[in-house]
Amino acid sequence: MEKVYIGGQAVIEGVMMKNKDQYAIAVRKPDQTIDVKVENYVAMGDRVPFFRVPIIRGVVNFVESLVIGMKTLTYSASFFEEEEEKQGASKVAKKGGESVLMFFTVVVSILLAVGLFILFPAWIAEFIRRGIDNNIVVALFEGVIRLAVFLIYVLGISLMNDMKRVFMYHGAEHKTINCFEAGEELTPENVMKYTRFHKRCGTSFLFIVMIVSILFFMVINVDNAVLRIALRLLLVPVIAGVSYEFIRLAGRNDSWIVKVLSAPGLWVQRLTTREPDEEMIEVAIASVEGVLDWRAYQKEMRGEADSEDEEAVDEDSDYEDDAYEDDDLRD
Repeated sequence: MEKVYIGGQAVIEGVMMKNKDQYAIAVRKPDQTIDVKVENYVAMGDRVPFFRVPIIRGVVNFVESLVIGMKTLTYSASFFEEEEEKQGASKVAKKGGESVLMFFTVVVSILLAVGLFILFPAWIAEFIRRGIDNNIVVALFEGVIRLAVFLIYVLGISLMNDMKRVFMYHGAEHKTINCFEAGEELTPENVMKYTRFHKRCGTSFLFIVMIVSILFFMVINVDNAVLRIALRLLLVPVIAGVSYEFIRLAGRNDSWIVKVLSAPGLWVQRLTTREPDEEMIEVAIASVEGVLDWRAYQKEMRGEADSEDEEAVDEDSDYEDDAYEDDDLRD
């Protein structure tokens, strides 16, 4: 049986979990009940084989994650908005307006991220370049500035009161996925025992982007400042694709090298996650149950593991019998 890897995201008073072509949004409503909405989503990689090519799939996945993220955030926020004024607008018009708004929100988010984390450090680096005629040293300075901006940004939003509960749900998402991947029953008591950090987290992805960008920009050595900045913009998709491949590898590999390289990203998650309470864990579990029958899955996985253990025991027994016969021959 193919191993299942679930991804997720914290939303307003809730958690979104995604499994293959489905995602579920579970939200704790103001009346304390849990609303679960399941949506189907056919990834671009399933529609166009080219989008499954390594590096390319990372860029596509990043954009798709932004779109789904904005959609799920909008949905979760709808439970806590004041009652909308009735203006007689049709549902079709309203839905169309939300789609357009979501598109522009994603575009603006990408532009702001590029401006803040790519162009601003590059602009500062141009001043440093006037006093240091060494591209590698300047690229390192630029990378340090980029990391500093990123960490200041993360620290700033982590101090916002509205974000603290979102980060608690972020912790609930990670704990639940960790418990699921460990093969334990998803109960609030079991989930609470697990760490709130996870190697496949988007925070780790962004941190890896910062590191990979340093390596890429070290090899860019052109004399024209405008061309240098243009090349940085052109390399953004490539950097995102390479970073995605590393995060994908890290999520499926426990080697010491991967652990060392993943450690800084996990450390940053100390800022973007907080310890959740059991009610938040219940929401995260409900979200998993929206996209996967985890009980049946774990039962089948345990059955396969038991079968493999039995086969291993049988092989050992055969070996012992052969060894015993060999001893008799030698005697």
